[in-house]
Amino acid sequence: MRLTALALLLVLPALRADEGMWTFDNLPTKKIQAKYGWAPDQAWLDHVRLSAVRFPGGSGSFVSKDGLVLTNHHVGHHWTQVVSDAQHDYVKNGFVAMGRDQELKVPGLALYTLLEMEDVTAQVEKAVPAGADEQAAAKAKAEALAALVKEQGAKTGLDCQPVTLYQGGQTWIYRYKKHTDVRLVMSPEYGVAAFGKDWDNFSWPRHDLDFSLFRVYENGKPYAPAHHLAWTGKGVAYGDLTFTVGHPGRTSRLETLAQMEAKRDVTNPLALRGLDRMRTSLRAYAAQGGEQARVVSDQLMGVENAYKVVAGETDGLRDKVAMAKVAEAEKELRTKVDADPRLKASAGQSWAKVEEAVAQQKAGAPEASLLGAMRSETLGSALGLHRYAVEMAKPADQRAPQYRDEKSLAGLKARLMRIDPAAAGQEAFALQGFLATVQQELGAAHPATQALLAGKSPEAAAKALLAGSKLGDPALRKALVEGDPKAILEYTDPALVLARQLAPKLDEVQKKQQALQSVISEHLTRIAKARFAVYGTSTYPDATFTLRLSYGAVETYPLSGTLAQPFTTFAGLYDRAAAWGPKAEEGSWELPARWVERRDKLNLFTPYNFITSNDIIGGNSGSPVVDKRGELVGLAFDGNIESNAGRYYFDSRVNRCLSVDARAIVEALDKVFDAKHLVTELTGKN
Repeated sequence: MRLTALALLLVLPALRADEGMWTFDNLPTKKIQAKYGWAPDQAWLDHVRLSAVRFPGGSGSFVSKDGLVLTNHHVGHHWTQVVSDAQHDYVKNGFVAMGRDQELKVPGLALYTLLEMEDVTAQVEKAVPAGADEQAAAKAKAEALAALVKEQGAKTGLDCQPVTLYQGGQTWIYRYKKHTDVRLVMSPEYGVAAFGKDWDNFSWPRHDLDFSLFRVYENGKPYAPAHHLAWTGKGVAYGDLTFTVGHPGRTSRLETLAQMEAKRDVTNPLALRGLDRMRTSLRAYAAQGGEQARVVSDQLMGVENAYKVVAGETDGLRDKVAMAKVAEAEKELRTKVDADPRLKASAGQSWAKVEEAVAQQKAGAPEASLLGAMRSETLGSALGLHRYAVEMAKPADQRAPQYRDEKSLAGLKARLMRIDPAAAGQEAFALQGFLATVQQELGAAHPATQALLAGKSPEAAAKALLAGSKLGDPALRKALVEGDPKAILEYTDPALVLARQLAPKLDEVQKKQQALQSVISEHLTRIAKARFAVYGTSTYPDATFTLRLSYGAVETYPLSGTLAQPFTTFAGLYDRAAAWGPKAEEGSWELPARWVERRDKLNLFTPYNFITSNDIIGGNSGSPVVDKRGELVGLAFDGNIESNAGRYYFDSRVNRCLSVDARAIVEALDKVFDAKHLVTELTGKN
């Protein structure tokens, strides 16, 4: 008799997965100690925290005393593309600096290290006047927090950023060291870093060498971080305790059931339709030629990934068993709140208030999502210029904050003058796709549709606007921004004329959504405070793209009637490539030439990727996976398909974090890329 996957699990050691993306001030060390017989002390926590760095949209870590930084290839994809050109496609062909003089400075890339954290909840709460309504309370808190951030930035010289946790239940200021001189050191070929392309995305088993190396410089010399992670000496094994240290982007596990149901029924389906149109547009542009495909490879990868994420989230929200647990947890909290007169007075009506505001948000969702984010360089620039002109025409003390502060204003003006050649090249496809979306989602009778299309088809309207507008001229854009703002309000460029027509409607939509969000935020804060009163800090806050630590172990899970293997190897990589052949699905499983040539040099049974039960989500990409010695054993790069519902709940039975094994990285650097100097820097071994 064959054992089912469930029966197999019952005879294996109990799954040791643990839920939570914990802040460094509130790690459940007693729980970890009780379960694993060991827990981090403060020195360990400080070491891994100060070794971590934040990338735009992802995570990374210092891995040498000379400022070498490890992250995912897909986190570095855009920045590798920035230093590439038509003659040097480092995304497709890879890049290795054989000496530090060959390391490529990446313009615009900044990394952050979290040095200090301060809880300012009490100071912010004191700023709320007695009897203030939801909007007044939200405004008072925002102003008090902004003042504290500015004061601390001036005092410390660090990059101070506000952090809201527990849906407004706690407010912190995180103080970062900002690194602005960052250089590309090494990046493998896209074909091996994203082996299997979108087909294998979120799947397991997996064979992706998804890593890249950068270096931070300071004053023209390699930066010497106070802390960096030592490279593992022996690697990780099945059952070992592991930690991920990174910046999970966003979870919604503390949202109300009404909010989740709104996303299931309205917001997510709307987003999926929009993402589908975006990828259609990008594919059409990429089909024009190799250079066009190179230019949009990062965007297309991001859109394809986002589509799978949102689709997975939506499936999770439709899971009746899982959502019943969410509903039961909310019911339990509401019952406890109603049983306490003090909590009931503060938060007893909050769920109803949130539900009412969410219902109104649902009704305005198509307008808010479409008009709030123009998928067009031309229209986006025109609206930006129009808003700039309107604000600058006001007395300085009446302008929005970003138009008052000199530093913010200088950055805003620079962005308004900047023209992205890649975006300009795609504009015909992007604009037509956006106009078609507006027509389909809002309907022909909607004022915005009538203004944008003027009775034409999306294709004809896009052609007419692009033929008539001159905003793509850098000299004109510069003259408008540096000249009298009133001239922008009178300029007859058709894109600016259209912006003037659309702006009142956009402002109306924005103000309505902001008012509703103020109500939701205020009552989520009340619910969060009630949750604190009931459960304390035994719970963890939703992810906010701030530094978190999760813990778990190298663990299997039920998969297709059997158990998932905890590791893959180089042998599995070559087997998958051979099984598909080079022509299958546009070469998704075709290995780059040097990987074919160097096959015999590799130890094919070196661990390549592995899975753990660590709780992660988007933004954790590039997170170091460390063991209890604080050594780097792997690099988180993805979750399995079952983990996509992790934005709303964590299922410890099947949610898994996928990582590149540290042993695979040094094996490839040494035997495929001839980068022994990097192996020596990482491991200290020649």
